[in-house]
Amino acid sequence: MITRRDALKATGFALGAAILLPKLTLSALAEGENAAALMQPGPLGDVWLGPKDAKVTIIEYASMTCSHCAAFHRLTWPALKERYIDTGKVRFTLREFPLDPLATAAFMLARCDGDAKYYPITDLLFDQQQNWAFVQKPQSPVDALEGLLRQAGINKEKFEACLKDQKLYAGVNAVKQRGLDVFKVDSTPTFFINGERYKGEMTIEGMEKVIKPILGA
Repeated sequence: MITRRDALKATGFALGAAILLPKLTLSALAEGENAAALMQPGPLGDVWLGPKDAKVTIIEYASMTCSHCAAFHRLTWPALKERYIDTGKVRFTLREFPLDPLATAAFMLARCDGDAKYYPITDLLFDQQQNWAFVQKPQSPVDALEGLLRQAGINKEKFEACLKDQKLYAGVNAVKQRGLDVFKVDSTPTFFINGERYKGEMTIEGMEKVIKPILGA
């Protein structure tokens, strides 16, 4: 026999569920929409490494003059690439979030010779960051950058043309502004691993704590 108290409890539970379920559904939808928005490329496009069907997607927002970003690319990136990207388990892209005009210039130079040169140039600039981003007077950072990029086949004329390219300038800054406004990126490096945000430099061990459960490893 159902008592009045039981009926009230059941009604209360049903009302609670009715209120709670839409909130959960809306939250899930919001997360899905945010993940979909995160995958949309900027005006210059994304340069992806790894297969489209990889179980793990990593998006890094970085600045070329950020010492923590350089440390990640020197210490963690080689192992991440060898173990997970080159083996088809992870898909990765680096997005521009320049913290100063020099970092903007560096990203423009990485972009100006096509997608195939993007990672060779960003890797070179991160590896050699101390030799161009933090040079002492009388040498200027721009002169040091020009000298370094000769190694990547960018001569003086191309160097100057890249830095005058307004499409590149606007594109790099658009990626940063969208990261700031839409995804609330406010420091570098910031990683999004399958849509989840991780702020600050990550070791390979720290990355694996996130990646391995997704892969079922």
